[in-house]
Amino acid sequence: MTVITESRISGVVRAAETVLSHRAGAPVTLADPEDLGGSGRTIVVRARVMANPLSMDRTLVVKALPADEDPSAFHRELASYKYATALPTESRPGPQLIASDPDVRLLVLTDLGHGRPMSSLLSGTDITEASHAVSAWGQALGRLHAATAGGENDFRAILRRGASGAEDVDILGETAARAVADAPALLARLGVDLPDEIADRLTAACTLFTDGEHRAFSPSDVGPENIMLNDEGVQFMDYEWGGFRDATLDIAYALVTCGAQLSRSNVEHRPDLEVSMIDAWRSEVTSIWPALSHDRECNHKILTGRLLWKWLSTVWMLPADDGVATVEAPHVSPAGYIHDWALHTNDPRVVVARWTDLAAAARRSGETTLAAFAVALGAALQRTWLT
Repeated sequence: MTVITESRISGVVRAAETVLSHRAGAPVTLADPEDLGGSGRTIVVRARVMANPLSMDRTLVVKALPADEDPSAFHRELASYKYATALPTESRPGPQLIASDPDVRLLVLTDLGHGRPMSSLLSGTDITEASHAVSAWGQALGRLHAATAGGENDFRAILRRGASGAEDVDILGETAARAVADAPALLARLGVDLPDEIADRLTAACTLFTDGEHRAFSPSDVGPENIMLNDEGVQFMDYEWGGFRDATLDIAYALVTCGAQLSRSNVEHRPDLEVSMIDAWRSEVTSIWPALSHDRECNHKILTGRLLWKWLSTVWMLPADDGVATVEAPHVSPAGYIHDWALHTNDPRVVVARWTDLAAAARRSGETTLAAFAVALGAALQRTWLT
């Protein structure tokens, strides 16, 4: 575990004061730093603004990436914040960018305050509260997608002004492609058949990172650990490796990562919660993507995304020492992001449950081949890991 020392936090605060003072043309003083944690060796600090020549908020959040990390990670995150901050107020997915310094890998952001984490709303015992939360989650995703559809060239222009080559990096998409390429061998060693239909869908899902009919901006990890509800609604907390992808990948990601957070009393309501999330998302996006108003087509596309995410989280869990797994979750660079994402888990029960959930969702949509594959793989993993 990375230990963030007081001196490192103090150094980040001093660097933020320098950046803000340069921007303001007058001294800015920050005090009372509070360590908010971070991904890997990333430092995230809340600080109170003392001297305030720009009439900024009373508190700000400072985020600093290690200087020796891959610079493309910082430049993509900076581009994501710049792009999101330029959106209309009602469409901004989270904190706004106040200032930045690429030389020291530092971001200064607005403080979203002390709202309720999505994970706590899902893990509670109030099903009405959980239902309202997932509806708000889906609606916020849809609102973001609708507001950013067609904006990919603007985002790429911002990204090109950062580090050379940053726009070509999609760490999760590249990892997913490797995991899909290895699917036949991995499944064979688990004793699970790979139907042509499933192989084709996995391949098609990988193209959604670079292609697709419903492209929009994504913060990337839109799982519950990165979502907070405050007085202004749903807030997506981090934009690491944000960028454009097919929007159905995002709603599928939300559905996949939601399940592990549900309390025992709420698990039985999972189908209704999924419907609430999907319907809320569709209410925002069907005006620009009318095809998604058709239940069969919409469900098929979302299930394809869910299949990919579940497969990727499974590959990360398969042991590397028995010759089965060839794809690991990237975590050394940049800054441990993937291992801190909601998709990643070290709990085999979570992965097995995800295949059970997919089988149930496929049956509800009448997709028998997918349902049978999910059942078979879930059973194989159950035998391998839990018996």
